Amino acid sequence: MSLSAEEVRNIVIYQLGALQAFARSAGLSLQHVKPHGALYNAAAEDETIGEAIIEGLRAVDPRLVLFALANSRNANVATEAGLRVAHEVFADRAYTPEGTLVSRKAAGAVIEDPKLVAKRAVRLVKEKKVAAITGETVEFDEVHTICVHGDTLGAVEIAKSLKKTLLDAGLEVTPVGNFV
Repeated sequence: MSLSAEEVRNIVIYQLGALQAFARSAGLSLQHVKPHGALYNAAAEDETIGEAIIEGLRAVDPRLVLFALANSRNANVATEAGLRVAHEVFADRAYTPEGTLVSRKAAGAVIEDPKLVAKRAVRLVKEKKVAAITGETVEFDEVHTICVHGDTLGAVEIAKSLKKTLLDAGLEVTPVGNFV
């Protein structure tokens, strides 16, 4: 979809408002916001889209943590705007040498081996590095949260293996709102 910045801002406000109402009705509250899919990727590269998301979030609840692709312009702009930002990495997706995600259409873009995903996650957290699809090393300034896609084949097994491996490596698994 091609959306204007105003449309993106309004969609974020609308969806956050609805989600907050559902959470409240269950006695819960929101901790963070993560734009999904194409919008997430667009925000990482298009400052106008990223700013529209930031404006929508600020209009609804500026205390919410924004999940943004680690090292992205969006993460930097949100931090500069005074938002709480969780720099997100992906253990189950291949990276380009520039630190963006390889298109799902490309061979090798999705990593389905639970052991490999877990190994990548430990390196991402401990060293703030990951091997790009080309073999080059991508380095990150900050790593706060790791995404595992629920639609990846074997996602439940991947998540279980990932958590166990992180804990076995002496790393703490805790809600991002506790430290961002």
